[in-house]
Amino acid sequence: MAELPGIERETLEMDVVIVGGGPGGLATAMHLARLIKQHNDSGKGEKLEGLSIALLEKGKEIGSHGISGAVMDPRALDELIPDWRKKDCPAVAVGTDEMWYLTESGKIKAPIMPPPLQNHGNYVVSLAELLRWMEPFVAEAPEMNIFPEFPAARVLIEAGKVVGVRTADKGIDKNGEAKGNFEPGIDIRAKIVILAEGPRGTLTKQLYEQFDLGKGKNPQVFALGVKEIWEVPAGRFKPGQVIHTMGFPLDKETFGGAFIYGMKDNLVDIGMVVGLDARNPTTDSHHELQRLKTHPAIRAILEGGKLVAAGAKAIPEGGYFSMPKMWGDGFMIVGDSASYLNGARLKGVHLAMKSGMLAAEAALEALVAGDYSDAKLGAYERKFEASWAKTELWKDRNFHQGFEHGLYAGMINAGLGMITGGRGFGVANRLEATAGHERMERIKRYFASDDPHPPEKIKFDGKLTFDKVTDVYYGGVVHEENQPAHLLIRDTEVCITKCTEEYGNPCLHFCPANVYEPRPTDDGRGKVPFLNFTNCFHCKTCDILDPYQVITWVPPEGGGGPNYKKL
Repeated sequence: MAELPGIERETLEMDVVIVGGGPGGLATAMHLARLIKQHNDSGKGEKLEGLSIALLEKGKEIGSHGISGAVMDPRALDELIPDWRKKDCPAVAVGTDEMWYLTESGKIKAPIMPPPLQNHGNYVVSLAELLRWMEPFVAEAPEMNIFPEFPAARVLIEAGKVVGVRTADKGIDKNGEAKGNFEPGIDIRAKIVILAEGPRGTLTKQLYEQFDLGKGKNPQVFALGVKEIWEVPAGRFKPGQVIHTMGFPLDKETFGGAFIYGMKDNLVDIGMVVGLDARNPTTDSHHELQRLKTHPAIRAILEGGKLVAAGAKAIPEGGYFSMPKMWGDGFMIVGDSASYLNGARLKGVHLAMKSGMLAAEAALEALVAGDYSDAKLGAYERKFEASWAKTELWKDRNFHQGFEHGLYAGMINAGLGMITGGRGFGVANRLEATAGHERMERIKRYFASDDPHPPEKIKFDGKLTFDKVTDVYYGGVVHEENQPAHLLIRDTEVCITKCTEEYGNPCLHFCPANVYEPRPTDDGRGKVPFLNFTNCFHCKTCDILDPYQVITWVPPEGGGGPNYKKL
């Protein structure tokens, strides 16, 4: 987000600031408020009175940017809200569970469900609606302040210590000038900053660079989840029915698969997860979802129904060995931002919640001691290592790495992992990984031609299959047009020359929202991506997968972006 220099800014003093209103951020806030009350009621030690906690959410409300699969393991929610099943939680118990291998026109149903995908006891949820349901539990705490439409733009660091965050300026026009409604961002100073921004978080990325949080770790590897919600004829697909698929439409080199979940009110949740480490520079996850729907078995579920919602989100797939150093002087990182996702199980909501609870416990100890140092907040790491979250992630620690060698090698590695306690291939506990943008092949090499012609895309019929702009509409995406683009390209010359020649401008394919559109340069030398930034789903794919790493995603003006319902 653009920031005007030389502006006097209001300073707000808080004890704790939580950035992000997803499952990790809300669980942090709820558990911390509860722990503070328990401490004060216990009569042990000095009371923590008059504390103030801020939760910042960049969306227009809690839940508006929430999107996930999702089949939720209830383990963390059972700890957080033990009686949640009696409180009208928008969740449907899983009834039936199937795994299909799809060929171009047929399907093979797995006779036995792979253990990681067995979902008995789990629940189909809309993450957006789950977060809206959770918000009142957070808001009721007296020390809690929830600020929607407040994107955090910068971490405040003094003498090597995180001391707060700066929220983004509002009311700047597309030329970088203050409009009549200009409001400068606020410096929110805090004893502890907890980042729960989701995958590829803006502030988390700043801390990675400032404190080298990824030192000695595998690079994070991502996938892109592209998802639609359909209303189908009554009785067509049961609430709680769960299907996962492999095979068509993906080739055997590309990591990914599909999911189809039954929700209430005849709604069906269908999506594709496609690795953002594909070798093909023209890989298009949105297009693969549209192809999936043309398969006879999938068409039979959706035909006669109607599209009601759509969206997209990056997914951290790196697992245990891609987890950064999750704490430091004055800060902790939770949820997807810290790689709390089990790729083998396709689940991260419960792990995000648990990470937030662990961070809350470490934060309470720091508040009681009045010590917010690296050493004190390191209790978060120790709590994680002693938790069931560590046990779960360790069992699948080498899952994604096996798929770097293709589908079959990945499946064999996953099977071996179940036998060897997660080790998988070889004798090493840790399999190395490669960042997704480094695995992308140059277009002429991939298509083995000096004049490559990627396969033609299917024609969208507007009934079963839809173009990207239509899905953007069904994601409720709205941005103020007269503001600076929130997708920053550090060197457009790279786009015009090197990227066009070497990779064929993969942003034109991998973006699920048609943000990048080729336009001729004024001098006719080539084409440069024109930014339809108002389409953006906030999935961060461009920031992740650009082969030259010259694209940076930053928050747009507060409240902008998708307004997800049922996703």
